[in-house]
Amino acid sequence: MLDHLEQAPAGWAAERGHRDPRWPRPADRHPVAQPLRFRVLGELSVELGGRPLPLGPLRQRLVLGLLLCRPNATVSTDLLTETVWGDEPPRSARKNLQAYVCALRKLLALAGGPDRLSHHAGGYQLRVDPQELDLLRFEELARAGRQASRLGAEAHAARLLREALELWSGPLLADLGQSEIVQQEAARHATRRLAVQEDWAETELSLGHAPLVAEALTEAGREHPMRERLCAARMTALHRSGRQSEALAAYDDLRQLLSRQLGLRPGAALDQLYRAILDGAEGPGRAPADRPPRAERPRTVLPAGLPDFTGRHQELARLQEVLSRPGQAVVLSGAVGVGKTALAAHVAHDLERHYPDGRLTVRLCRADGAPRHPSSVLAELCRATGLSGEVPEDEEEAAALWRSWLTGRRLLVLLDDVPDEASVRPLLPGAGPASVLITSRSRLAGLGPLHRLELGPYPPGEAVELLGRIVGPDRVAADRVAAERIVAAIGLLPLAVRIAGTKLAVLHRLALAEYAARLEESPCLLDELAAGDLAVRSRLAGWWAGLPELARSVVRSLGRLPGPLFTLEEAMAVLGCGAQLACRVLEGLVEDSVLSCPVAEVTAHAVLYELPPLVHVYAREQADPAPGK
Repeated sequence: MLDHLEQAPAGWAAERGHRDPRWPRPADRHPVAQPLRFRVLGELSVELGGRPLPLGPLRQRLVLGLLLCRPNATVSTDLLTETVWGDEPPRSARKNLQAYVCALRKLLALAGGPDRLSHHAGGYQLRVDPQELDLLRFEELARAGRQASRLGAEAHAARLLREALELWSGPLLADLGQSEIVQQEAARHATRRLAVQEDWAETELSLGHAPLVAEALTEAGREHPMRERLCAARMTALHRSGRQSEALAAYDDLRQLLSRQLGLRPGAALDQLYRAILDGAEGPGRAPADRPPRAERPRTVLPAGLPDFTGRHQELARLQEVLSRPGQAVVLSGAVGVGKTALAAHVAHDLERHYPDGRLTVRLCRADGAPRHPSSVLAELCRATGLSGEVPEDEEEAAALWRSWLTGRRLLVLLDDVPDEASVRPLLPGAGPASVLITSRSRLAGLGPLHRLELGPYPPGEAVELLGRIVGPDRVAADRVAAERIVAAIGLLPLAVRIAGTKLAVLHRLALAEYAARLEESPCLLDELAAGDLAVRSRLAGWWAGLPELARSVVRSLGRLPGPLFTLEEAMAVLGCGAQLACRVLEGLVEDSVLSCPVAEVTAHAVLYELPPLVHVYAREQADPAPGK
């Protein structure tokens, strides 16, 4: 029956849309196009798979250089002609230009097809992606760095701006400076580079890295002696590094230069900084007055605690012991309905004093069980932390912004209902005091070594205790045997106990013994476990919809077994496969908390597997008619 599972990866990763590295995609068997890289932030170069390509004669390189200076935009034929020949083009200029374009098309066809360089009305357009052209990557990093600074993530902003500046190896198109048009482009982009350098310097100063900034701005100060913003950053860095006389001298040099060449005085902001240094008001640790305020610390965003939360004493103690220490990561896993979220929220409420910077919760799946888009999750986290402005559209940048913001904060993050490893990796804190508590039906083995706690059904005593808290302890005490029959009939599942208790509390004249008999004898057990809009069936339906089709096929087959407990041989019989494949399939279900092994540490042929009783009932309902029926 399950011959089609022979190529299925463990953990159903392929079904979830995340590739298990042990199982290549079909596309992986075909050659992958080699990456093409264009560089203009320095000398012009083009590399294919890390190897430089020959770009032809000077005039052909000038055409390519200008097209790359204005990527994905139409550059007029007239401007290209002026770039190549200046004000005195030959009569054959247009024909020669077409020849250069034709040669470039042949060159670029090696990686991306001939349509990369296309002709439009009055000019040519070269299509490149940001990861292919260093100029576009520079703009992308600079934009992301400024946005991160506005959001208050200064460390992340400094890293992005530094990466942007490191892309430069010299003036733009340094080997093509004989063209006046290229010189104009170089001057325009040099101004942009300088503005990013000033952004970086101010960001590093806000982080307390004054000596680094003072050293880095020395050469830039000599190259741009009348740039007031640059001078202000350099003066601040020098003063905070204990070099007050040099800071004052930098101001005096600028003042004299402006007076001698332009007949002007420095601006009010720079003059104010000069006086502050003289008076000692601009001291170490002070951020510039025009820096944006840091985001406010987050409020607590947690699910409401259950007033009748019951039991789980050992699990509570374990979680509190681990999470009372900073920088921890815990996965709390278990089957549908075992109370993972309730336990995690209860622990998070108890740990308030250990996390002064806040406690946050975000669900990674919607109510119907479908995973949420990562950008939606990141946006919710950023709003909860009080970060202002828009979250970056790029998911990697948004995730880096989130992790940067977490740096140094003692915060507890509850990531609830995590569907798989890939969806949670970008949200995990890096090194630092922030901790994360993850709830998931999967054990998330791919996250590597961290604290794990498996949550199972209630012990009988705790299940009866919860039932008594909902329907009233006197009512349970009056017929404890019936109460024990009720919780046993529904598999000791906390969700089912809560729904059964709610139904009994509403139907207060329904005797516990009568309800126990209905649960034990009803051919439609799940229909008995509903109260208002609370229903076990709907929760199981959402869980079922979230299972990969292969897993549903296996569980549907296991539903034909006479009971929830079964052996490997019984599973082989209903699955129609051999022992090795059956073991692998069942182990995948155990990893995802669909199955459990009530008896541990035995050989594969002696192990006993168990479907949660209510899951077994639901799977039996979903099963196809058995052969012969």
